[in-house]
Amino acid sequence: YAMLLSLIFLIVLVAAVVGFVFRHEIKTNFESNLNLALRNYNVTADRHSEAVDTIQRTLHCCGVQNYSDWERTEYFSQKGIPRSCCKSQDDCSEQDLKDPNKAKLKVFVDGCFFLVTSTMESKMSIVAGISFGIACFQLIGIILACCLSRYITNNQYEMV
Repeated sequence: YAMLLSLIFLIVLVAAVVGFVFRHEIKTNFESNLNLALRNYNVTADRHSEAVDTIQRTLHCCGVQNYSDWERTEYFSQKGIPRSCCKSQDDCSEQDLKDPNKAKLKVFVDGCFFLVTSTMESKMSIVAGISFGIACFQLIGIILACCLSRYITNNQYEMV
């Protein structure tokens, strides 16, 4: 049992170190995937499109760097900026969303990339604290499992 807990502890430790070391590559990959999701955005039940809509609605953002990122997409030429960018769903018409000057007043102007990465970085201290607490419990479990094993081994010869 102690060996199993040690193995799990080492896997978690390696994952944390790899995540910390490659955090910049993770950001770069996220930005390129978000750009790709914007280029391939459509209204059908596509997982990537739904994810973009959810991010934009939840974080009150639009596009990758700002709302004008949508102007370079095929979706913009057909329908304008998506409704998930609208500050108020009632005050957003399709004509407003097709005109970048009018849309600027009706949609969120901040980009999602900065908001997502800053939200993730602000929550990292919470994740690190919880991970540290779990690691302490695992170490206590490893020590107790070793003590139990030693106790069983020492008392084996005293049994009658």
